Amino acid sequence: MNHLDSQILRDIGAVARSVQSISDIHFRRLTLQKGQFIFLTRICEYPGINLIELSLLLRVDKTTTTKAVKKLIEISYVQKERDESDQRAWCLFPTERALNTYTEVIAAENQLIGYCFNGFSDQEKNVASQLLARMRDNISHEWRSQKNVQGGKKNE
Repeated sequence: MNHLDSQILRDIGAVARSVQSISDIHFRRLTLQKGQFIFLTRICEYPGINLIELSLLLRVDKTTTTKAVKKLIEISYVQKERDESDQRAWCLFPTERALNTYTEVIAAENQLIGYCFNGFSDQEKNVASQLLARMRDNISHEWRSQKNVQGGKKNE
């Protein structure tokens, strides 16, 4: 039987699922459904972003992004406007409600970061962050390559 070279992806997955679950419970009272907070935060951080850019930023497919954004529009967190340079595209902007909620979402994310780094020295936090960023960058190249093959076009 084959064996894993490392448990790291399972550990990263366990951390990600735990954070996602805690966040979903916390943000229910803000009428944010499962995982919508990640779309909300990025739209607040990148006002005017379009669906394709948002999908690439979050590493999710366009259908998932479209569904999440549609729900955020329905509950008055996001508004969309035609892109002036490409009338087929829509730009996404946070509403006042979203901007007010953003502060609370970031505070909750910072609290979760604190839980994850409990007992870590500043140096350990920096090393973990740097190593994870390198892993993200490394896998991003493969992700982009796979998306290019599947979609038949380059996503840069």
